[in-house]
Amino acid sequence: MIYNDIRDSCRNRKLLAVLVDPDRYTDDSMTRLVQAALAAGIDYFLVGGSLVSRPVDQTVEFLKQSSDIPVILFPGSLLQISRKADALLLLSLISGRNPELLIGNHVIAAPVLKNSGLEIISTGYMLIEDGRSSSVEYISNTKPIPEGKPDIAIATALAGEMIGHSLIYLEAGSGASRHVPAALIRAVKDNIKIPLVVGGGIATGEDLQRVYSAGADMAVIGNILEKGVDRLAEISRVRDK
Repeated sequence: MIYNDIRDSCRNRKLLAVLVDPDRYTDDSMTRLVQAALAAGIDYFLVGGSLVSRPVDQTVEFLKQSSDIPVILFPGSLLQISRKADALLLLSLISGRNPELLIGNHVIAAPVLKNSGLEIISTGYMLIEDGRSSSVEYISNTKPIPEGKPDIAIATALAGEMIGHSLIYLEAGSGASRHVPAALIRAVKDNIKIPLVVGGGIATGEDLQRVYSAGADMAVIGNILEKGVDRLAEISRVRDK
């Protein structure tokens, strides 16, 4: 089970995942990404995005055929579901107040997911302000939690845990100018018992080290690799220190 692996592994080491937006890669560039991910010892691929036009099935199948790295769906919509993946993060946007992203879409998707064979991982998804409007903010029609309001972030993460989510995912947004502030990551981590995932704005090894040191159990990188997968080797070396 993917979730059990995440929960058990993060007790002893930091995890690293690569987010793959199907629209941003060709077969050639995805081949290079897989090779770089294998060399770097990446733990998981996440597949999805705020707005994806290329079939997710094709990307998942390509990744599964090219490596033994587990593939987890990170769906931005109901159209981004593939039975070929290993698991799916069932995201509830608990930082916002859009009912469709809290429960509405989940109700529609539930019968399909039940019959999909996918492992479903309930995830409390929290969008954190990074100083500019993100694709997630625009598409979801929600406001992010202000980066200077750790009390709101703590209360939101606690509520997500108490409701029954298995993961808390802090997100600065795809292509964010900076990652979630270390102080906010630490504040949330110190108040929850479930694994903490942090993504968005992680562009260097120093960024990754700060995110890990602040308490992230798993970090997710994506947008920066679209500019060159060679960056993955440099960023991932942090885990060896």
